[in-house]
Amino acid sequence: MTGTEKNEEIKHEDHPRKKHEAKHVDKHKSETDPHEKQKLADELKASEEKVKELQDKYLRLSAEFDNYRKRTLKEKADMVKTASEDLLIKFIPFVDDVERGISALNTSQDLDALKEGMNLIYTRLRDFLQQNGVKEIEAMNLEFNTDVHEAVTKIPATEEELKGKVVDVIQKGYYLHDKVIRYPKVVIGE
Repeated sequence: MTGTEKNEEIKHEDHPRKKHEAKHVDKHKSETDPHEKQKLADELKASEEKVKELQDKYLRLSAEFDNYRKRTLKEKADMVKTASEDLLIKFIPFVDDVERGISALNTSQDLDALKEGMNLIYTRLRDFLQQNGVKEIEAMNLEFNTDVHEAVTKIPATEEELKGKVVDVIQKGYYLHDKVIRYPKVVIGE
């Protein structure tokens, strides 16, 4: 027998032995299987507990968020109701001034004093509005702008340079900071 024939014979002999060893390993695995089954059962139980814990956390978080959402909606509604309270409290003294002016109209004979009183009330009111971000929209003799002006009518312009411009303001308009809160009603020259 040559050397290569012996090697092939040895390979054939090893091959059945490897099959036997593989069967022995599988048999050994099945013997330790009860421990692995217990280990897997413990892991499954731990996973199920973790899932229950996470579900509980999720439900609590969901309920907390729902309560938060309802609370903030209620707070927002309350804030809208009372948002102008501070402003109205500051406005009441002007009502007092007007009432005093009306009373003076009924009792006073001094027309100049009445005019001065009304101008004083108007100046205080205008300053108060400016302090709170309200300012008048300039319109007279300016180019008509649809973003800022509301045209009521058109009339023939007396001069060529007044065409397309505001020639009269029927009602003043106002900004609150940079937002138009009332558009001025204007007459346009054509």
